[in-house]
Amino acid sequence: MSQQALLVMDVQQMIVDRYPDPAYLPRLREAIDTARAHGVPVIYVTVGFRPGAPEISPRNKMFGRLAGAPASAQANEIHPDVAPGPDDILVTKRRVSAFAGSDLDVVLRAKGIDHLVLTGIATSGVVLSTLRQAADLDFTLTVLSDGCLDNDPEVHGVLMEKVFPRQAEVTTVAEWVAAY
Repeated sequence: MSQQALLVMDVQQMIVDRYPDPAYLPRLREAIDTARAHGVPVIYVTVGFRPGAPEISPRNKMFGRLAGAPASAQANEIHPDVAPGPDDILVTKRRVSAFAGSDLDVVLRAKGIDHLVLTGIATSGVVLSTLRQAADLDFTLTVLSDGCLDNDPEVHGVLMEKVFPRQAEVTTVAEWVAAY
């Protein structure tokens, strides 16, 4: 039997603030509450760096501007509307994919998890990168389409309708919740 985990990725306050969708956090909260109620581990993945960001090369187009910058403790804070519970697992990544520079794979293997349910911000960032890497690692994948956000609705749609279905089941939070 498959063992699922719900990945809640990059829902840090500073990231959520850049994606104004008032319905997003309540939907995500519903998925989180359902997972907890049914014994599905909830794993929060955040992007974070040490003070001075020694992990970042100035050549890195996405993160390079942060190289050498002082780290902010608030930068890693998960939005309070979807805050982790005491039994949830917290993972810090150093790049876009939830696997890059983190111990996520070790946590998943130790818990016998072979099916990942993906949510997060942004669809074209952490969700895409994590989905691709998880598929290469032979995880079964589900993407909650409305549990993900992107600044570009067209890119979000193409990923959900054409790209992700090649490697994952794509469903909504309501459909996933109803399956329990």
